Amino acid sequence: MSLYQQLQARAAEDRPIRLGVIGAGKFGTMFLAQAVRLPGIHILGVADLSVDRARANLALAEWPAERFDAGTPDAALQAGTTCVTDDTASLITHPAIDIVVECTGDPVVAVDHLMAAFEAGKNVISATVEADAVCGAALARRAAEAGVIYSMAYGDQPAMVCELVDWARTCGFSVAAAGRGHKWRPEYRFSTPDTVWPHYGLTPEQAERGRLNPKMFNSFLDGTKPAIESAAIANACGLSVPMDGLGYPSGSIDDLPNLMRPRSDGGVLDGAGMVEVLNSLDAEGRPIDYDIRMGVWVCLHADTDYQARCFEEYKVTTDDTGRYFAAYKRWHLIGLELGMSVANVGLRREATGVARGFHADVVAVAKRDLAAGEILDGEGGYCVAGQLRQAARSVAQGALPLGLTGAARMLRPVAQDTVLGWADVAIDETSAAFALRREVEELAE
Repeated sequence: MSLYQQLQARAAEDRPIRLGVIGAGKFGTMFLAQAVRLPGIHILGVADLSVDRARANLALAEWPAERFDAGTPDAALQAGTTCVTDDTASLITHPAIDIVVECTGDPVVAVDHLMAAFEAGKNVISATVEADAVCGAALARRAAEAGVIYSMAYGDQPAMVCELVDWARTCGFSVAAAGRGHKWRPEYRFSTPDTVWPHYGLTPEQAERGRLNPKMFNSFLDGTKPAIESAAIANACGLSVPMDGLGYPSGSIDDLPNLMRPRSDGGVLDGAGMVEVLNSLDAEGRPIDYDIRMGVWVCLHADTDYQARCFEEYKVTTDDTGRYFAAYKRWHLIGLELGMSVANVGLRREATGVARGFHADVVAVAKRDLAAGEILDGEGGYCVAGQLRQAARSVAQGALPLGLTGAARMLRPVAQDTVLGWADVAIDETSAAFALRREVEELAE
């Protein structure tokens, strides 16, 4: 049966997959808007630091008022409704929960939630890809030791790229490159929450209507999120990382086969099997027609003359050699697509992407001159941006991971555009995220 038919069967059997959702921000709300429409799924509880905000976002997502309340998980289980709570620990450990969906966006907090879920024997879908970039391989190892599934969130770009890469390899093709799109100008790396909306292409009114977090959206714009997601893709798919970080070559979808191939074949890549991001703006900052700004792609290679002739016979758009071809999804719908992860984990016990190694890292780079004594504000803020690096290189240099910069205190001044190091800051070394980060550094390659 298809996944949807299996969900229907679970509904008919009154045996739904029960979920606990941690974090009712943008991603969580987008998923909740769909979850209420899905058969065979019961959102037992939604946990958020602000119960009022969570309830308001459920209403925004058009949940019927009778479907959620401020009761307990036990009461919600009895009534077939959803409790809204600030008691995250009780929701994670509730015996009826099959899957914990972590979507707080805070990597340090997320790691605590993930570890608690593993200890409680719960499968986890993590939309906090920031945690994966910090210590994904260590999290995957802990999940395996606990006998549970740890999965990236479908709808976010890394899981969707993993699907494309798996499709290409399972069909017998070599993967030349894979990645996502982005709207990029070099000066965006200095953007702050004060400058994000004009650069991003939204009005303040649109941002307010969607309850959009300027800090979160600034992390998309300033290159941090593309770096984080590229690291997750590389670590899940075993792909390599450009020596000097993401290059953001400009092009349309039809330009992918010519661009995303090794330089030895006329492309822009250091070698075969790499992650990269395609820029939807040209060198002058003008939009490119038929862009993939909001989508994902894989570029594959015909290893035989026969494969290449098949491309020609079936009118495939290739590079100028006829051997490179790109498959893609032009759009990703973020939390609206998370049902694919829920169904795969809950029905098939299969992750929609998980870190298999530590090939790629995201380092913190100063957006401006930073002074001793300053407190950093983490991803998407005023102080630092994330850039992609080869893991072995960043670890050898003692580079500070972007995901651990929230509330870090500067110990000495650092100039703008400089990669921060561990020695430059004081951070909380008692967190589980710090311990797992040190553990994963031993896997760097």
